Amino acid sequence: MKMNTRAEAVVSRLKEQGLTLATAESCTGGLIGKLLTDVPGASAVYKGGVISYVNEIKHRLLGVEQETLDVCTAVSRETAHEMARGVRERLKTDCAVSVTGLAGPDGDGTGRPVGLVYIAVDTAGFSFCKELHLSGDRAQIREQAADAVFQLILDTI
Repeated sequence: MKMNTRAEAVVSRLKEQGLTLATAESCTGGLIGKLLTDVPGASAVYKGGVISYVNEIKHRLLGVEQETLDVCTAVSRETAHEMARGVRERLKTDCAVSVTGLAGPDGDGTGRPVGLVYIAVDTAGFSFCKELHLSGDRAQIREQAADAVFQLILDTI
């Protein structure tokens, strides 16, 4: 399924369920929000998002604990969870998704591979995070991550 088709499916599913969505994006740089807002009528369910490309924004705008960023790093399961919860609470939506990872071409100096990405979904009663190992160039990794977020929404909402 193409990404724009998957984005349409997400908007349709959210409408069917009567749910609203927010996004917190790091390595995808707003791609998820862009693809969602390409869908006519998305404003009925998609309330907005935060592009938290640097740790300061993850902490200040999304409420990711500084200790989480210091100990676990920005590219971690813990950070993805806190990003999703933070954007859901701040934008007052029913559910939220987040993505944080290493899109390349360089790593983060820790030895972790380019293509390591964490995606999370959060609702008031449910939170789930998935670790991905993606391949390709920077654009391909970002596209694969966005597509994986859409699939995660479809699988869990």
